[in-house]
Amino acid sequence: MATITSQPGVITTQTVTVTQSLLWSSGLCDCCEDCGICCCALWCFPCLQCDTVSDFGECCALPLLDPCLMGYVGCSGVCPPVTMAMRAAVRERYRIQGSICDDCARSCCCYSCTWCQMAREIKYRSQSSTIRTAQTTVVSSGPIMAQGYTPLVEC
Repeated sequence: MATITSQPGVITTQTVTVTQSLLWSSGLCDCCEDCGICCCALWCFPCLQCDTVSDFGECCALPLLDPCLMGYVGCSGVCPPVTMAMRAAVRERYRIQGSICDDCARSCCCYSCTWCQMAREIKYRSQSSTIRTAQTTVVSSGPIMAQGYTPLVEC
């Protein structure tokens, strides 16, 4: 009878828990949360938009595709498509509650505030990820053999 006395490698699992909120980290009109973002929006709004999409990993010229900055000058009955898509993408990536109808309403009625909120969220999420538990994983590449085991060979 063969007994196993030791294993050549130890296999453990790795557990990583990242806490994420289901809500935006700041409200739509929380300009005082990051005065730098709001000042940028006030003095050079297209710069804020381009920086925001660039920080999100998209082409920096993407916001310029919203026709005539239509949300910025006022809703003309059509919601700004790039702003809506960007807001939906931010919500999706960070698993924030909401809907496309909410994105449409906010993008159309509060265009600059929507961009400021997205900029704050991207900045906040890129700075904070909380890892609660982590263990090292060691995997053995060799076979596990029982001590005193002799393979049968047939001739």
